[in-house]
Amino acid sequence: MISKHTVLASLRESGVVAVIRTETPGDLVAVARALRKGGVKFVEITLTVPGAVEIIHDAVEQLRDTDICVGAGTVLDGETARTAILAGAQFVVGPAFDLGLVKVCNTYGVAVMPGAFTPTEIVTAWKNGADIVKIFPGDIGGPGYLKTIKGPLPQVELMPTGDVDFDTAAAFIKAGAIAVGAGGSLVGKALMAAKDYARITENARRFSEIVREAKATK
Repeated sequence: MISKHTVLASLRESGVVAVIRTETPGDLVAVARALRKGGVKFVEITLTVPGAVEIIHDAVEQLRDTDICVGAGTVLDGETARTAILAGAQFVVGPAFDLGLVKVCNTYGVAVMPGAFTPTEIVTAWKNGADIVKIFPGDIGGPGYLKTIKGPLPQVELMPTGDVDFDTAAAFIKAGAIAVGAGGSLVGKALMAAKDYARITENARRFSEIVREAKATK
């Protein structure tokens, strides 16, 4: 398995996590390859997807010839985190902070990004071993809220998810986000259902360029 240090370094450089939710997961490997062609290396498969753990396992096996990082999202507890990690998940994301989840990921040396929103929640997650704190929901407060949070907490790496799209991604990065999580605006269900991989690649390329330019001008 790729080391946590390498995963985090790659995320800091690329700055985009594609959050995938779908009822028809069979084409996720093709979707991941289309995203990577456009510059997005990180694919988060949410555990709300039917058979998500098996999908993660199969995706990791089929994408070994790439530098794509496959992660598990919507992870709520340590037991589920362990199951995802044993299936091959290279990073774990949660909608909220759970101490057991973070401890399991730390034990296995896997990058963990629990969700938080208030300053107290963010500091609690960070003090208890979160590598990156996912700001969720990102649409409440937006980039302005994240910038305010970064003022007293410059050492905490933050990744907003929710309401991150082509119009808001740059503002989130310039406000201090280390990366952003994007779902429907990057790879929505309609595009996956239509197998429109060319459009997915174009979306990924556009998103990557926006984030790269924002990082260069922070």
